[in-house]
Amino acid sequence: MAEVIIKNMKKVYGGKTVAVHDVNLHIKDKEFIVLVGPSGCGKSTTLRMVAGLEDISDGELYIDGKLCNDIAPKDRDIAMVFQNYALYPHMSVYDNMAFAMKMKKIPQDQIDKKVREVASILDITQYLERKPKALSGGQRQRVAIGRAMVRDPKVFLMDEPLSNLDAKLRNQMRAEIIKLRESINTTFMYVTHDQTEAMTLGDRIVIMKDGYVNQIGAPQDLFNKPVNTFVAGFIGMPVMNFFHNSKLLVEDGQYVAQIQNAKFVLSDFQQKVLKQKNQKPGPIIAGIRPCHILVGQGDLQAKVEVSEMLGNEVNLHLACGNDRVVTVISTLNLETDVSMGQTISFTTQPQLIQLFDPETENNLIWYDEESARQNAPVCKEYHF
Repeated sequence: MAEVIIKNMKKVYGGKTVAVHDVNLHIKDKEFIVLVGPSGCGKSTTLRMVAGLEDISDGELYIDGKLCNDIAPKDRDIAMVFQNYALYPHMSVYDNMAFAMKMKKIPQDQIDKKVREVASILDITQYLERKPKALSGGQRQRVAIGRAMVRDPKVFLMDEPLSNLDAKLRNQMRAEIIKLRESINTTFMYVTHDQTEAMTLGDRIVIMKDGYVNQIGAPQDLFNKPVNTFVAGFIGMPVMNFFHNSKLLVEDGQYVAQIQNAKFVLSDFQQKVLKQKNQKPGPIIAGIRPCHILVGQGDLQAKVEVSEMLGNEVNLHLACGNDRVVTVISTLNLETDVSMGQTISFTTQPQLIQLFDPETENNLIWYDEESARQNAPVCKEYHF
């Protein structure tokens, strides 16, 4: 087991194209870290630099306290699972899993014991004599994971391992990876573009965009305390609603958020933070998650554009002035049908409103300038 420390790691192609900008990350021993972001954000490149498959242009990489910048991939004591499985098609499952140990001249009895032990954990014992082409996608992925597990690596790297699977199989394999994590108890770095995978698997999540780290935090912190509009809009499904042209006012010595024609006196916590920052009134972008909208009450008015019935819930797509709003309603609480074109009222609780600066798009409550300067953004914690 090992910790991984990344200091100001950078990747530049052709001397001018910067793919990854000054990443700083401290992964604790046995921690499960997920790198997530849209395509081209630099998450896979970061993982490949840790694996040694890409040279590090600048910065330092430490694995188990050892500087690894110039150490060959085979000597880093890491194992990697790829998106396309990367199995040898002419070898059986058994031989695929045993290959790395055979190359290290490990005695055959030890190889056999380890392969069968890992196969039992992954429930692939019955497939050991088959070739990869005779397996389903989920079975091949388990073989690829097993091939990495038999090596007992210090660090387990996974690059979008579930992206080739259908939705049902992805759900099953997510559960398998969670169980696997408990059984082998090693350090994980996992790359995905799927926020559901990130939220369900990671102890902490690293959100990247355009080669930069935007925020690092526990899944619930990213959901409740996004440092900017990108994180707020990336985490959560359906995505957060943004009300542009909203205002932060001061009335009777208290901060008030105005959204359309509705006013919300902010919570005591929000009041304290804004006063501590000496926040000036002015334009803001207000953010409200779909699950935090209460339909059928309040001063906000919207017209129903689309109603999506999903069985256990209904997603209503609303037009509220120039803003488009989505709200989630449990079918247990839906007393009457909501038809297209119908005007409905809605509201929320003031403490659930996120406040963003319209120029920087940073969160007025949770953005921390100090951590941003250190290139490892985390949400600001307040203790009153």
